[in-house]
Amino acid sequence: MNMYLIHLRLVFCCALLLGCGDNSKFDSTTDLPVEQEQETEQEGEPEESSEQDLDKEVDWKDIPVPADAGPDMKWEFQEISDNFEYEAPADNKGSEFLEKWDDFYHNAWAGPGLTEWKRDRSYVADGELKMWATRKPDSDKMNMGCVTSKTRVVYPVYIEARAKVMNSTLASDVWLLSPDDTQEIDILEAYGADYSESAGKDHSYFSKKIHISHHVFVRDPFQDYQPKDAGSWFEDGTVWNKEFHRFGVYWRDPWHLEYYIDGVLVRTVSGKDIIDPKHFTNTTDSGNTEIDTRTGLNKEMDIIINIEDQTWRSSPASGLQSSTYTPTDNELGNIENNTFRVDWIRIYKPVEK
Repeated sequence: MNMYLIHLRLVFCCALLLGCGDNSKFDSTTDLPVEQEQETEQEGEPEESSEQDLDKEVDWKDIPVPADAGPDMKWEFQEISDNFEYEAPADNKGSEFLEKWDDFYHNAWAGPGLTEWKRDRSYVADGELKMWATRKPDSDKMNMGCVTSKTRVVYPVYIEARAKVMNSTLASDVWLLSPDDTQEIDILEAYGADYSESAGKDHSYFSKKIHISHHVFVRDPFQDYQPKDAGSWFEDGTVWNKEFHRFGVYWRDPWHLEYYIDGVLVRTVSGKDIIDPKHFTNTTDSGNTEIDTRTGLNKEMDIIINIEDQTWRSSPASGLQSSTYTPTDNELGNIENNTFRVDWIRIYKPVEK
């Protein structure tokens, strides 16, 4: 569980498309992504790793951080990291878990769409954090797991999780969100099902993609900006529900994000014109592009790990059944497919050598 391979190779990459958002990232749009000229870079392409092909095992703390800490700097491991090498039953998680995590969202909201987060839908066992989905009795809603860190993070910081995306139309998520819900960084957002019974069709368009993005929000009236260029939906041919993979972000400063998959840089987002082109982070008069007091992604954020249904998928604006992606009762009966597994999550800060 707490051992992993350093085995990478670089190739060129391409990417496809999509969009989301609402109370935070969840529900505000069903727009498919479009090619846009943005200040982004797509870098290497990670090799799909196999647990059977490991030729060198390395402790989770000792896997090199792939991001550059900077001149005369080194990476320092942060104790808020967790390898989940303990037991935390769903209904009584105990002090070791509760020292670092709350087994709910970061406020009282119960979730988007058909989601209803419950404290007893997550647990730690076999060296993994696990959370799953079940149908709420006499309802279309589903009970699911969500956990939130008790310690917030802020730039400069590298955060990486080793996780196995669900083979489900529900979202598998690792992300960061400011306490006031105005700034967000998505490290992993994936819809891993091979097939959707509700839509009655193949789901590989989504199962081969990882959403790596960020949002800035104005809460009242609600407005949401996130990049919609092709690179925000990474694809290299991997079906992400087959194996564990490493998903990381280097939040270097308020205007610079680097995304890593299996230790390979796959996306760089940098500069005001892509972090906050709509001036939503203005210190006064948010959204007024005539003035520029933008702060970028400057706020402390909670680490959130969860699964969820999203309105744009379960209740699409088109109303078409063929565009409705939500688990059927039959699909939810397969607990393994609807369980999100996280091997570890580690956090590093750059410090002077």
